[in-house]
Amino acid sequence: MAYPARVTSPQDEPKTQNLFTESGYYEATDTASTSMLSDVEDRPSPPVNRYHGGIDFGLLVLRLVLGAILGAHGLQKVFGLFNGPGIDGTARILESVGYTAQPTLLAWVTGLSELIGAVLIVLGLFTQIGAAALLGVTANIVYVQWHGGLFEPSGFEFELLLAAVAFTLLFTGSGRIALDVNTPWRRRPVPFGVFFLLIAAAAAVVVIVLAR
Repeated sequence: MAYPARVTSPQDEPKTQNLFTESGYYEATDTASTSMLSDVEDRPSPPVNRYHGGIDFGLLVLRLVLGAILGAHGLQKVFGLFNGPGIDGTARILESVGYTAQPTLLAWVTGLSELIGAVLIVLGLFTQIGAAALLGVTANIVYVQWHGGLFEPSGFEFELLLAAVAFTLLFTGSGRIALDVNTPWRRRPVPFGVFFLLIAAAAAVVVIVLAR
């Protein structure tokens, strides 16, 4: 008994392709490749403001530690807390290391830079401004203690580490756990980091040239 020839309709083609695909011997045609590429292109890109887990937590730790250390030094200089020297004592210290021009004014600038910069860093608010302020202060300390060598007690290794953390935060931004979350300088930290690095460098040079 003869059977009538089976005519393949367009509706049967997806079924045939699925059959071959499941067998493991099916090779996609150019049309299928084009379809796959279009699917990839149509797929939404991940959000810029997404949470990065360990990276954001690590940046929070860096901010808290840097802010706590330099914020405490700022409180010592401005208010004399934690057995600090206060403004007058800080001015005398600055004079003793060569900052003889307007030491009282420079003591205020140094103490407030540490204090305000630390608060901004801890909150993650205008992070690059806070990091630039702290970098300018620590860069000056490194310059003063350069003759003492790298290692403590008279070296600059500790201040260099603090400066490196501030420098890092200039280019990484605050991370996701901060008040800067929805700001352009957190989404694009590098150009803002370069800008505020130039400001920090200029401020450090001005202080060294004019106050010593």
